[in-house]
Amino acid sequence: MWLQEHSSDFRHFHWPPKSPEMNIIEDIRDALLYAVENRSPPPRTPMDLWTVLKDEWCELPPRYLQTLVESMPHRVAALLCVRGGPTRYYAGVPVFLALQCT
Repeated sequence: MWLQEHSSDFRHFHWPPKSPEMNIIEDIRDALLYAVENRSPPPRTPMDLWTVLKDEWCELPPRYLQTLVESMPHRVAALLCVRGGPTRYYAGVPVFLALQCT
């Protein structure tokens, strides 16, 4: 209901298939992976990994996340320039992480 009432507030565009570079979660995943791989001592159990991921998620600087969001117009422009092909923003396989800071 809310979305229908506010749909005119949003610009809609066709999201090209096969464009993981458009998903900023890729960059966040890479940052978390880097942090986990460089953790000393490394996590040894699934629960350790979960704890480390939550800790590292909470340590991501808000400015880093804002920069990713602000990069979207450039990502869209780059994708349009290459007609849906690979761009310099390509980071890998999409992964969704939903972590909450406690």
